[in-house]
Amino acid sequence: MGSVNVLVTTSIGDECLRQIAAINPKIKVRDVSDFINAENRGDFSSKEQFDTLLAEAEIICGSGPPKNVIARAPKLKWIQTTNAGVDDFLDSDIIRSSVIVTNASGIHAVSIGECVLELMLMFVKKTPLCFWLKQERQWKRFSLTVLRSKTVGIVGLGSIGREVARLSKAFGMRVVAIRRLTKQVVRARNVDIMLPQDQLCQLLSESDFVVLTLPLTPETNKLIGEEELRTMKPTAYLLNVARGNVVDEAALIRALDENWIAGAGLDVFATEPLPAESRLWELPNVIFSPHVAGEMEDYYMQATELFCENLRRYLNGKKLLNVVNKKKGY
Repeated sequence: MGSVNVLVTTSIGDECLRQIAAINPKIKVRDVSDFINAENRGDFSSKEQFDTLLAEAEIICGSGPPKNVIARAPKLKWIQTTNAGVDDFLDSDIIRSSVIVTNASGIHAVSIGECVLELMLMFVKKTPLCFWLKQERQWKRFSLTVLRSKTVGIVGLGSIGREVARLSKAFGMRVVAIRRLTKQVVRARNVDIMLPQDQLCQLLSESDFVVLTLPLTPETNKLIGEEELRTMKPTAYLLNVARGNVVDEAALIRALDENWIAGAGLDVFATEPLPAESRLWELPNVIFSPHVAGEMEDYYMQATELFCENLRRYLNGKKLLNVVNKKKGY
């Protein structure tokens, strides 16, 4: 085996680059994040130089590959994304190609799980009201409730969903979940009831908190629309840490405005950054963050450790971790 050319499309830092290069002397690693950033800004002045590097690339690692990567990188065999979702770059050319795609599923579980619990606690403890009263210098007592005995419905029981279930159980909550591969009502660890996919309405009608932790695919696009929102209890909250387009945002805004549901906690949106004219900015029953639930101080180190483990497997001809089914989109 000759040199194995690895292009890193995200600025992960020198220490992470050294860690990748140390796997094997045959590894030739190059940070091309500046080229990616320039092209994303519409600057193609370095395209010829970038294309020369892509032409020899065997592996690409980062948040996503450059556009038209299959045509520009004829020797490409494997894309490792540092994200869990692949919906933002998995185009038809990549799907039809023989290129393997792996994701970073699993490394976000703790961070996103904590953010979900944060949102649930903020709603039951009326934290936005506390902030408002402080700003207004008003001292007004109000009633609160607790998470204990509430029902959380988790739509998508992957690594993030399982962490949400574990944390919810620690708070004494009842956990109902849906996983695509489940064909009948069963039990799972930290889950009281596991429902098949066709019983989504039962989960929605029973839950005090509906948590979306599933990937965006053609099947899940706008999975939660008007019918589903009207199925939820008027006292329930929708929490979306998956992808914005899993929810019909126009229907959600109407549901929040007309109090079909009590509120929503959102980390993801149909359009990001959230447009200035969006009503979500002004609705009082919405708590949101700018797609940062998966962030943590050592994120790229964890992503690099996963990539390095996969790189060792790749060099030794072993099965890679987190291989994406390109046709299914996850």
